[in-house]
Amino acid sequence: MRTVYSGLVDESFIGQTVTLFGWAHRRRDHGGVIFIDLRDREGIVQVVCDPDRPEVFATADKCRNEFCLRVVGVVRARPEGTKNETLVSGGIEVLCHELEILNPSVTPPFHLDDENLSETTRLTYRVLDLRRGVMQKNLRTRYRAAMAFRKFLDKNGFIDIETPMLTRSTPEGARDYLVPSRVQDGCFFALPQSPQLFKQLLMVAGFDRYYQIVKCFRDEDLRADRQPEFTQVDIETSFLNMDEIRALMEELIRTVFKEVLDVDLKNPFPVMNWDDAMAQYGSDKPDLRVNLKLVEVTDVVENSTFKVFSGVKSLHNGKVVALRVPGAASMPRSEIDAYTEFVKIYGAKGLAYIKINDLSKGREGLQSPIVKNLSDEELNTIIERTGAQDGDVVFFGADKAKIVWDSLGALRLKIGHSEFGKSHGLFTPGWQPLWVINFPMFEYSEEDQRWVACHHPFTSPLDGHEDLLVSDPEHAYAKAYDMVLNGWEIGGGSIRIHREEVQEKVFEALKIGPEEARQKFGFLLDALQFGAPPHGGLAFGLDRIVTMMCKADSIRDVIAFPKTQRAQCLLTHAPAPVDEKQLRELHIRLRNEQKKELEIAGQ
Repeated sequence: MRTVYSGLVDESFIGQTVTLFGWAHRRRDHGGVIFIDLRDREGIVQVVCDPDRPEVFATADKCRNEFCLRVVGVVRARPEGTKNETLVSGGIEVLCHELEILNPSVTPPFHLDDENLSETTRLTYRVLDLRRGVMQKNLRTRYRAAMAFRKFLDKNGFIDIETPMLTRSTPEGARDYLVPSRVQDGCFFALPQSPQLFKQLLMVAGFDRYYQIVKCFRDEDLRADRQPEFTQVDIETSFLNMDEIRALMEELIRTVFKEVLDVDLKNPFPVMNWDDAMAQYGSDKPDLRVNLKLVEVTDVVENSTFKVFSGVKSLHNGKVVALRVPGAASMPRSEIDAYTEFVKIYGAKGLAYIKINDLSKGREGLQSPIVKNLSDEELNTIIERTGAQDGDVVFFGADKAKIVWDSLGALRLKIGHSEFGKSHGLFTPGWQPLWVINFPMFEYSEEDQRWVACHHPFTSPLDGHEDLLVSDPEHAYAKAYDMVLNGWEIGGGSIRIHREEVQEKVFEALKIGPEEARQKFGFLLDALQFGAPPHGGLAFGLDRIVTMMCKADSIRDVIAFPKTQRAQCLLTHAPAPVDEKQLRELHIRLRNEQKKELEIAGQ
């Protein structure tokens, strides 16, 4: 039996005999004395194997990195001058009396201290990668965060209820993962994108406070903060309004951060309408650590002789927006050109700018190709509205609102997070939480040529906006809210529709007819007729929150067995071809080209 974890042996154990288990992190032969750094999940302890014990010494001589060992020995103080202050066990060592190789290891493909491993190597040998100290720390942080969520929710009367993993396909904004049914020929289950419909049914069923730490699945393009399967803390409650739900969830997140990181988040969180977030930051998840804001100047230049600016009048929701960057006049032209290329990623055609060299000289103190196309009045109003001063640069975006917001919002972050931004006081480190509320109900899909739900079709409109759902969907807003932290959306939710007549209006705006609504959501619509209570909720992205807590680069660093950006598991080689018998049982036949590709992939 283990006496204590290796990494926890400290001076309080001096003189005691301990039994330790772990892996040989490193073996060193120092002039006849062999040292083994024994590692387990809590850290490392130094084990001394003396030639005075020939059997122990002979076994130690055979040990190599990652051998699994049992050690029995006496704890003693390290010699003066050899202490390691960075380790809990740094003041002691264990004089080995018994050493047993529980299992040898082949030569590892990398040493666990190597900090320059490619992600491909790490994910291919994930079991070894997870032994590394940083990964052990990350997953333990994840465990502590999950427990902090559970304790708070349990304390506040929420009940953990599981919902089905095999359900029906419903439109929730992303592509479903489909599971063919063997016993129902031609029918498919879908893995849930979220437990949305089931948690609403639980509210109708009378479980007025539900939560679940649950896997969700979305077949969508991947990036650093997305995975095909991800984990959310799913929460729903009845008989609370939007402000009450937000207050409770805010207290929850403050509690989690305090327990896990001993961090005191702001109390209360700032609150911002969606319209203001987009207008000032170009994003519905603004990073408030960046001290830059967008300023709209459409009205100032709408009649300008500069056609790039005045031409936005012909666009639906066209805008001209300015971004003032203090001190940026010192930037070389090459850097401004690089920013011009950067915004093109987001659909912008270019990036106009004005360098403010000396305001006292009027337009002569301004440097820009566009100055000659702007009147003195227009220039003075732009400078006044943006607050520009000597040494600043004002960047401009002019296009449809979405393109302007996306491009300047991204530029704002790029400059703020750059070395220039940090050295010029444009970035303030720390934790910056925020509520963004009152989202639009709908957004127009150019691809589908119709309005689609911004969140999901069960989000309740703001009071008084029910009549806009069909007559003016563009200006209908929702009782929807997102919690944002340092530019990441860590949770989102809404008040749900609990009245059938409002739900019908939403379906009408979405061009979902009665027959289609009945086919896809009949079970929910039926349930709403049985005295459905007013209810709402929120789902937190556990992976994202833990990634931020660990200061990791990607959510893959806080998930034990993640997928790559191509939705592959390099450890298990999933997804993989299946044999013909399995396909026949599922009533599936592959096209010849697909079959050939799968056969090649499986070789």
